Amino acid sequence: MDSMEDNLDTLTPVLRISQLDAFELDRALEQLIWSQFAQCFQCFKPGLLTNVEPELRAFLQFLLWRFTIYSQNATVGQALLNIRYKNDLSQGQKYKSMSKRQKLWYALFAIGGKWLQERAHDLFSNRSPESVIHKFKYSITFITGLLRVAGLLNFLIFLQKGRFATFPERLLGIRAVFCRPQGVRQVGFEYMNRELLWHGFAEFFIFLLPLINTRKLKVIVSSWFLPVAHLHHNDGTLSIHCKECAICGDWPTMPHIIGCKHVFCYYCIQSNYLSDADFTCPKCSTEIHNIEPLISNIHQLI
Repeated sequence: MDSMEDNLDTLTPVLRISQLDAFELDRALEQLIWSQFAQCFQCFKPGLLTNVEPELRAFLQFLLWRFTIYSQNATVGQALLNIRYKNDLSQGQKYKSMSKRQKLWYALFAIGGKWLQERAHDLFSNRSPESVIHKFKYSITFITGLLRVAGLLNFLIFLQKGRFATFPERLLGIRAVFCRPQGVRQVGFEYMNRELLWHGFAEFFIFLLPLINTRKLKVIVSSWFLPVAHLHHNDGTLSIHCKECAICGDWPTMPHIIGCKHVFCYYCIQSNYLSDADFTCPKCSTEIHNIEPLISNIHQLI
């Protein structure tokens, strides 16, 4: 299989997003393996793995490195995306796998660096300022700062050039390439545009709906189809409306009016007005100016 892949004349460049996705997949896999490993000890004494957690994480990462980078020249995330590492120090366009030295140095940077970062506080704490180990701490801190600055500069170059996503890759001369030539993909953007459009509308409506006073909107729409402008206080129609509360629809209990032709239960109108100061009549959209009892009309009905 390697001989067949080595016969490839050209190597297709890997997209930047594919390389970054591979790192995210690798981090997710490491976290999943650690969580599964920690669950094996959940019935034991709490904090059993705390003191040796950096070493256990390094051991699990070493096992991953042994069966991925060392044997297949690719991490799990890269294998899922059809990517592997190429020895970029070799001349020519044909694929050449990583050398053994590059693999070992990769493990030292990837595994040893993480272990030292997690264990540095325990190694250098409780030491006298005059001790050699305490002075060595400042050297490690200075080197770590330089590596972070170098990693930042390397990432900016990666965004421009699309090669060597991490500083160890550039330092070791290993580059991500596709395992097999990628065919030309005919991407249809109609479905993508439609999904993005509906997703945008959905987010817009989710943001907008809580801001809409649906009760007031319902009252306005109802007033268009149920006009009550022909009713007057002095033609007896108010007595007809006294038979029904404009809110609950039942016989009004302790009927009150708010200045329109409709009658309300005292508890209905008072509770709605206390909860919403802008509450209006659900029948004609009249604003509440004053809540007054309707004693005379009740006597007329009786």
